[in-house]
Amino acid sequence: MKSITTSLIALLLLATASPLLAQAPATYARFVPERLDDFAWENDTLAFRAYGPAILKSKGKEESGIDCWLKRVKYPIIDKWYVGNLKGISYHIDHGEGNDPYHVGGSRGCGGVSIWKNGRMINAGPFKEWKIISCEPQKSVFELTYDYDVDGAKLHEIKRITIELGKRLFLAESTFTEAGKPAALEIAVGITTHDGKANTIFDPQKRWMACWEKIEGYGLATGVVIDPARVIEMREVKGTTPDSSHALLVTKTDAAGKIAHYAGYGWEKAGEITTPEQWEQYLSAFAASLNFKQTK
Repeated sequence: MKSITTSLIALLLLATASPLLAQAPATYARFVPERLDDFAWENDTLAFRAYGPAILKSKGKEESGIDCWLKRVKYPIIDKWYVGNLKGISYHIDHGEGNDPYHVGGSRGCGGVSIWKNGRMINAGPFKEWKIISCEPQKSVFELTYDYDVDGAKLHEIKRITIELGKRLFLAESTFTEAGKPAALEIAVGITTHDGKANTIFDPQKRWMACWEKIEGYGLATGVVIDPARVIEMREVKGTTPDSSHALLVTKTDAAGKIAHYAGYGWEKAGEITTPEQWEQYLSAFAASLNFKQTK
C-alpha cells in the first residue's frame, strides 16, 4: 500500500482543490483513506468504488464487491462527492450530478469475483493493497490485491482494472496464485440481483450477462462481458440470505492463473441507456468488438 505520507499529501491537495477545477471529461482513479479506505475510479459516464481494509472497523458487511456510483454528468465527480460528504452533503442523495443508491453489502455488486468451489462462492474480504499504474485523461489503470482462505489454502489475487474514456464497461484482469505459483481455479463473476428484485438476461452466445432493475424510480442496467470460450456456465442464483442472489457466470483460470472480464452499467436517469433492449444492444456490440488473447 502507498505510504501514509503519500495519502496525507493526497488529502491536502483534495482539501485545497476547488470543485470547479478539472471539469473536462476524463478518467480518474484514487485511494480514498478519508472514507474507510475506499478505492474509486471513473470515466465520463461511469463511477465505481471498491472497499479497503478500514471498512472492517465499521459495522458494514462490504467486502470485495464492486459498487456503482450513478453519475449523470460527463465531468469527474469522485473528489467533489467525497469532499461534499465530509461537509455533510451526502452522495446518497442526487444533488444534480447523480448519487450512490446501489447496495453492495456482501454481494458481488457489479462484476465482483469469487472463487467457486463445490457449488458455492468463497469471497475475499476488502482489498489489502492498492497500486496506481497510470492515471491519464484517456485511460487509468490500477491494481487491487485480495487474499482468500479456501479450506486452509492461502490464495492471492491481483486485480488489474483499466477504465477508458467513452466506454460503459471497465476491464478487470485477475491473476490468482498460491505460494507464488499460478492457481488452477474455477471463478464466479457475479452481478447482484438485490435479493431477486432485478431481472436477469443471458446472451445465448454466452458473451454477456445482464440485470435490469428499478432503483429510486429509474432503470439501472448492469452487465458483464467475457470471452465466450472462457465460460463454463451462466445462471441465476437465488440465495436464501441477504446479498446472496446473483446473475452468475462461472469461468476458470488459464495456465497463468488469469481471468479477464468487463463490467459496467447504464442508468436511465443519465439519459443514454433507458431500456433493457438498448443495454442488450450495447453489450452485444461491445462483445463483438473484443479480441481476447487468453487460452483455455
